[in-house]
Amino acid sequence: MKKLKIDFYNRKDVTQIASDLLGKIVITKLGGVITSGRIVETEAYVGITDKASHSWSGKRTARNEHMYAQAATAYVYVCYGIHQMLNIVTNEKEIPDAVLIRAVEPLEGITTMLERTDKKKQDNTLTRGPGNVGKALGIYKIHSGINLLGDTIFVVSDDYRLDENQIGRSKRVGVDYAGPDALLPYRFYIKGNKYVSGRPVV
Repeated sequence: MKKLKIDFYNRKDVTQIASDLLGKIVITKLGGVITSGRIVETEAYVGITDKASHSWSGKRTARNEHMYAQAATAYVYVCYGIHQMLNIVTNEKEIPDAVLIRAVEPLEGITTMLERTDKKKQDNTLTRGPGNVGKALGIYKIHSGINLLGDTIFVVSDDYRLDENQIGRSKRVGVDYAGPDALLPYRFYIKGNKYVSGRPVV
């Protein structure tokens, strides 16, 4: 397995990066405990021009400051006061593009994931949806700003390959407030994977 390098993240097309992340493996090493999952669903957010993005129209606050960091930075925010959502910052510094990791297929550390999510047995809800991804992988708001080129949270590539016809694309989930931008086809997923959340269309 090879850790993704800065060149993977530091590209201008965040939708392409969101698609390219499918099949990659996100790994956390926290307190000596390793957990990992294969990325099966993502959503792209195109910084300043995307009304669904936290940084739309150049909005910049303490909450979203990490979106303006260099590529390969983790941006973690809390949704509904509960769910810790892992996003990966892309593009050049000061251009706040990001990819939300919506679902992963668990690989390593499943016993730990079950403990973190307070589940008795593994099923497709373990890491289905961004809130469950964060909880299972042990990711919290305090991890926002971590460089994904390090050894705490990072993404690797193995020999797993996807054909174009295995990749689904649709509008994003839960961003109806964004008006016309809510209809943009910025959600990507592996067709037929049981961990994919939302509605698998297209």
